[in-house]
Amino acid sequence: MRWLIRFVLVFALAVAIAMAARYSEGYALLVVPPYRIELSLPVLMFGLFAAFALSYMVLRALTHTLRLPAYVSAFRRRRRERRGFDALQSAWEAFLEGRYGRAQKYAIRAYHLRTAPSLSALLAARAAHALRDFEQRDQWLERAAQVPGESRNARLAAHAEMLLDERRYEEARAILRDMHANGPKQLATLRLLLRAEQGLHNWEEVLRLLRILDKRDARSRPLTEPLRITAIVECLKQKGHDAEALRAFWKQVRHEDKIEPRVAAAAAQCFIQVGDAREAHRLIAEALARNWTPDLVQLYGECDGEDALERIQRCEEWLHDHPHDAVLLLTLGRLCMYRELWGKAQSYLEASLSQQPSRAAHRELARLYEKIGRETEAERHYRIAADVATPA
Repeated sequence: MRWLIRFVLVFALAVAIAMAARYSEGYALLVVPPYRIELSLPVLMFGLFAAFALSYMVLRALTHTLRLPAYVSAFRRRRRERRGFDALQSAWEAFLEGRYGRAQKYAIRAYHLRTAPSLSALLAARAAHALRDFEQRDQWLERAAQVPGESRNARLAAHAEMLLDERRYEEARAILRDMHANGPKQLATLRLLLRAEQGLHNWEEVLRLLRILDKRDARSRPLTEPLRITAIVECLKQKGHDAEALRAFWKQVRHEDKIEPRVAAAAAQCFIQVGDAREAHRLIAEALARNWTPDLVQLYGECDGEDALERIQRCEEWLHDHPHDAVLLLTLGRLCMYRELWGKAQSYLEASLSQQPSRAAHRELARLYEKIGRETEAERHYRIAADVATPA
């Protein structure tokens, strides 16, 4: 619609000028002694317009001629930038495809063309790291650090991740802690710091970082649960020789973690080690109420203690729900042996063997026969135990 309006306006203006020129009787007189020039007004106007147009064209041509070096320079710069961005794009594509040698070549080309030099240098460093060329990697990291206005956090995070791949955990941790001290604590760098602390077996710090990650990104919690359990177990082992430290740490553990079988087993062994067998048996019973695990059942009967009668009573209650559990029957047999209830111990051990023959049950039965003076049968069960494949 606009072009139609413009056409009509131009056409109307042309008609108006033509009519004004046809019916105009005005003229212009130019006197340059001894000459006199008389021109009609339309001719004079046309001449002035033509002179203006010619002057404009000459000035434009002169201006373009003077600016030609700048135009050439700008053209070359645009061409270099286009080549640089094409090289950087090719470098990223090759890197994501796993063609690290090609990625490094294109990243170096982009760097020399001054296209995002810091990013290009970091990409070249990552490609060199993937190629296990650590000398080249360090050189490109140094070049990235020398670029004015470079992204410091991106460079440090990349460097820390590469160090973690080399298992240089202390150096990586130092870099990541420096980043956190001088900038925001990003989820990605927190995860890298978690890897560093895990590699250094700093399990209490691992637990602290896992709590922070759970608060900031609850979606990752199911993925970090195995690591949390491992960290708790390792912390328990580290404190297994100090009763006060063990109890203080155990109070900080969440209830849902306490009843996890691996944690409960490790905690029970630690409490037994510091001489608190009753607490060990209590937490095993609590864990078994939520997660019935043969390893915990076996551990429940491996330590002698003053509460053996209580444990026998509780195991017999469990036997109502698990009447064919060979490990539970073995545990009952051991507990009865602790209290020198030979008849009950023999019946439980034989019942365990009837459900599942095991090396441990044959050995316990052999020990029982030794206690009551039946040496021949004890020797027979020792020989059978040596041939049984199932240890538990």
